[in-house]
Amino acid sequence: MKIYKNWVTILFALIVLTGISVSKVIAEPTGKLIIFHAGSLSVPFAAMEKHFESRYPKLDILREAGGSTKMARMISEIGKPADIMASADFKVIDKSLIPSHASWNIRFASNQLVLCYTANSQYASEINHTNWYKILARKGVIWGHSDPNLDPCGYRSLMVLQLAEKYYKSPGLYNQLIANRPQKNIRPKSVELIALLQTGNMDYAWEYLSVAIQHELKYVTLDDHINLGNYQLDSYYGQAQVTVTGKKPGTTLQRVGKSCTYGITLIKNAPNQEAAVSFLDYLLDPSGGLDILKQMGQPPFIPSRVPTQAMKEKLPTVLKERVIVKN
Repeated sequence: MKIYKNWVTILFALIVLTGISVSKVIAEPTGKLIIFHAGSLSVPFAAMEKHFESRYPKLDILREAGGSTKMARMISEIGKPADIMASADFKVIDKSLIPSHASWNIRFASNQLVLCYTANSQYASEINHTNWYKILARKGVIWGHSDPNLDPCGYRSLMVLQLAEKYYKSPGLYNQLIANRPQKNIRPKSVELIALLQTGNMDYAWEYLSVAIQHELKYVTLDDHINLGNYQLDSYYGQAQVTVTGKKPGTTLQRVGKSCTYGITLIKNAPNQEAAVSFLDYLLDPSGGLDILKQMGQPPFIPSRVPTQAMKEKLPTVLKERVIVKN
């Protein structure tokens, strides 16, 4: 009994020293947990939801997916309640949610753009990494991308085309391709294009590599100078810029080319903050959520990262152990 009391004393002391409350150590997540996330995270987050809820059956995870910019605006402009926001572009969190609606931003995964198609797409047997842009320019070829004002994959798709013009040294290529893409081929979020591909209503669509793998689509991979997948080429990617709508009506923002980096944050007025922190701890675990991302074709950052020590200090104690400071 004396040994048992000593261990209880030691445990309590550790809890006090680390700043974790007794209730957080003992209590398991319960209630509803609201997660807003990029459409490209739908499949891995569905798997995480199933696994996490099986671990904590008293918790009900409610997910809402869409273009990252749109989802952030639902929090910042409409005031919809949410606990967690995961964006396909970490910059969306920086620009739309911090500091009013969030205090920090953890970068946890990367991706790259690919050109998706099916066996029934026009010129499916001909297209490859050297001629894809010539095929997209052909009359009658139906291709599209998501809305750059609502979805990072949308403005990244346009950046890929701008970078292709520079990489292939083909002046006017960007305008030539856009001229062969009607406005109706732009959809609110990139995952909506998948159904159009699978039903034969579209020949080609820009998607993330992870989405292509998860939905078993055929795809063309691009040179690293074009695909926005190599952080070492960020200075090169920066040559591409896309103008999108701003926070307020009538305003605009400049999106500058950068490698595809996903970010996640805890919303300040989160209705279920304890459950949110618990889920984030699971997601950032190399053997938990990050492993699911890896299995589904999306390279995670292990460990995940924040840009400054000051930001790391703002994290809940349990999450500080999951990240490093790296810009």
